Amino acid sequence: MLMEGKTIHVAAVEEGLYELVFANGEHSVNTLNRATLAELQEALSALKAAPDVTGLLISSAKESFIVGADITEFMGLFSAGEAAIVEGLGQINTLFTGLEELPFPTVAAINGLALGGGFELCLTCDYRVMAQGAKVGLPEVKLGIYPGWGGTVRLPRLIGVDNANEWICGGAENRADKALKDGAVDAVVAPDQLRDAALDLLRRCVESQFDYRARRAEKRSPIKLNQIEMMMAFESAKGVVGAKAGPHYPAPLAAIKTMQSHATKGLDEALAIESKGFAKLATNDVTPALVGLFLKDQQIKRISKKYEGDTAPVKQAAVLGAGIMGGGIAYQSASRGTPILMKDINEQAIQLGLDEAAKLLNKQVERGKIDAPKMAKALGHIRPTLSYGDFGAVDLVVEAVVENPKVKKAVLAEVEATLPEGAILASNTSTISITELATALKKPENFCGMHFFNPVHRMPLVEVIRGEKTSDEAVARTVSYAKALGKTPIVVNDCPGFLVNRVLFPYFAGFSALLRDGADYQQIDKVMEGFGWPMGPAYLLDVVGMDTACHADGVMAAGFPDRMAHEGETAIERLYSLNRLGQKNGQGFYRYEVDRKGKPKKLVDEDLAKLLEGAVGAPREFSNDEIIARMMIPLCIETARCLEEGIIGSAAEADMALVYGIGFPPFRGGALYYIDQMGLSAFCQLADRFSALGKLYQPTDTMREMAANGQTYFG
Repeated sequence: MLMEGKTIHVAAVEEGLYELVFANGEHSVNTLNRATLAELQEALSALKAAPDVTGLLISSAKESFIVGADITEFMGLFSAGEAAIVEGLGQINTLFTGLEELPFPTVAAINGLALGGGFELCLTCDYRVMAQGAKVGLPEVKLGIYPGWGGTVRLPRLIGVDNANEWICGGAENRADKALKDGAVDAVVAPDQLRDAALDLLRRCVESQFDYRARRAEKRSPIKLNQIEMMMAFESAKGVVGAKAGPHYPAPLAAIKTMQSHATKGLDEALAIESKGFAKLATNDVTPALVGLFLKDQQIKRISKKYEGDTAPVKQAAVLGAGIMGGGIAYQSASRGTPILMKDINEQAIQLGLDEAAKLLNKQVERGKIDAPKMAKALGHIRPTLSYGDFGAVDLVVEAVVENPKVKKAVLAEVEATLPEGAILASNTSTISITELATALKKPENFCGMHFFNPVHRMPLVEVIRGEKTSDEAVARTVSYAKALGKTPIVVNDCPGFLVNRVLFPYFAGFSALLRDGADYQQIDKVMEGFGWPMGPAYLLDVVGMDTACHADGVMAAGFPDRMAHEGETAIERLYSLNRLGQKNGQGFYRYEVDRKGKPKKLVDEDLAKLLEGAVGAPREFSNDEIIARMMIPLCIETARCLEEGIIGSAAEADMALVYGIGFPPFRGGALYYIDQMGLSAFCQLADRFSALGKLYQPTDTMREMAANGQTYFG
C-alpha cells in the first residue's frame, strides 16, 4: 500500500501501474470535502515520489464515483467574499492541475455517478472509461453557480463549445451513450468489465499506443475555432439560454460568458478567469437560496427514510376511480415498476384511464425516454377491473373518486372489506379531512391521505396526510410507495386544506381583495410572474378551475372562519356562477383556444370587465410593490402558522412543499426563507401596514416574538 487514508488509498496493481481508489469509510458516497482533497494531495505527493510508477488508474469503491463537492463546506467559503473564494478555488485548481501533469498517463474508471467536482476531477485525467448505467454531468447551475474547478475550461476543449454549452447550462446528468457520443468519455463498457477495460487502456498508454500527452496539450490550449465560429457558437447560445433561464437565474448565461472570455486563453489564464467569474456569481442572492433548496431536499430525503423504517415495499397497488387523475396515478405506478389495478364502476371510465396512461407512455416513446417494448411492459402492469375480485392481494389502495365526502366514505368502506390484513388505504383528496373520512372505516389506523398534484406525471410532490388515528405503519408504507413512484413525499398532519392548499388559498384571498379594491387582474398576473411565479393568480385559477377553487374556498372558510371567511361575492365566485370554469371549458379570467400542438392558448377576453361588474371595485392604480406585498403576506403568515401548529414538521419541509407543490419561485428559497431574507422584524412591519385588511395580514404572536429576539427560521 503506497498510501492509505480515511477516504483514499493508493496501491500497486501490477508492475508500474497503480490505482488510486476513492473509498470514504464514513459516508455512503464519495464527496470532495476538505478531508478528501487533503488526502488527494497526499496521494499525489506519494505517487510523484515513487520511482516505479508508469500509469495511474483512478476508481471508486462505492456505488457512485464521486457525487461532487461537499456543498455544506462551500457555503462557508461563499460567505467569505470574492477574494477568499478566488483563493480557495486557486488551491483546488493547483491540486487538480497537479493531477493532470503527473509524469505518467492517468485513466478514470467511472462506475457510477460522477457529478460536479467529481466529473471535473475525471476531466483532469487523460482518458475516461465509463460503465453502462453510470451518469456524468456538471449540475452546478441548479445551485446558482457554474463549474469552478476547471469544468468550463476543460469540457469545451474536449467536446466542443456547442456540446459544452448544453452540458453546463442544462446541468443534466448524462447517460453513458450520450457522454460517449459527445466525446466526454472515451469508452463505455459493461459494469463488470470496467476495471479491466480501464487497465487495458492504461497499459496501451504506457506502451505509447495512445498519445496521452497530445490529450493534455489539447486541454491546455485555446479552443480551436476561428473568430467567426467562436462568435456564432457563443452568441447564439446566449440568446437561447438567456431566454430559457430568464432574469432570475444568472448562472447559465454567466457560464457562457465565462467560456467565451477564456476561449482564446491557455489553461492557467482560463482557470483564473473561471475562478473570478465563479466568485462573483457565488456571492449573489440567488446562490444561497438555491443551495438552501438543495440542502432542504437532502433533509427531506433523510426524513422520509426515517418514516419508511422497516416497512415492506408495495408490490401490488390499486387505484379507485379511473378518470384523468386515476389514469395518471396508474401510469406513474406502472411506469415505475409497481403493478396496479385500476377499478371503476363503468367501462367508459376505465377506458378513459387507460387512454390517459397510454397517452403519457406514448409521449415517453416519442421523446426517446423508453422504447415500444418498455411501453408495452408498463401498460401490462395496469390491470383494469370493474370488480374487487383481485383486491385480496393488494398492499395499498389509492382512492381517487370524486371530491365528495359522502361518496368517498361509501367507496372507502366498500373497498376496506375486500382488502387483506395490513393493507393500507389512502385517499387522494385535496381538502377533505382524513380524520373525518376515517369515521367510515373499521380500521382507521390503516388509513391516511395521499394527495397527488395535477398533472400527476409532472408534479413532484405528494402530501401524505396523517389523521388522528393513522398509524406509523400506514404513513411509512405510503411514504415508501410515493418514493417508488419517483415522487417527493412530505408528511403533514390533518387540517382543512392540509399544508399546500391551506397556504395557497390566503394567496388567492389576497388576489380577490385586490380585485375588490380595483386592481387589474392582468397587471397582478404580470407582476407576480415577474416576481417569479410560473403563472399569475388569475391564470393559475383558470388552470385549477373555478369550480374546484370555490369548493376549496368553502372548506377553508368553514375551517378558519376568523380569517378565511369573506362577505360579498368574489370575482372567482362570479365566474363560477357564470359557468366560466377556466381552461376546462375554455373561458375563465381569460379565454382559451387550442393551438397547433393541442394545448390551450391564453387570450384576453374583452367581455370580462362587464361580466365582473359588482364583484370588483372601480379601477385604480396599484404599485408593483403593493401588489406583491398584498399577495405574499397572507401566504407567508399562513405558512408560519402551519409550522407553529405542527401541521408540518420543519421549516425545510414547508418551503419545499410550496416549491414542489405550487411552484413557489425556487430562487426565492421558499416562504419561510423569503421571510428570513427580508428579516422577521421588517416583515412584521410591512404586514402591519396592511393590518386593516384583516387577520390574514396580521403576524402571529410567535412571529413577533421571534422578530423581537432576532430569530430566523433557518438560523
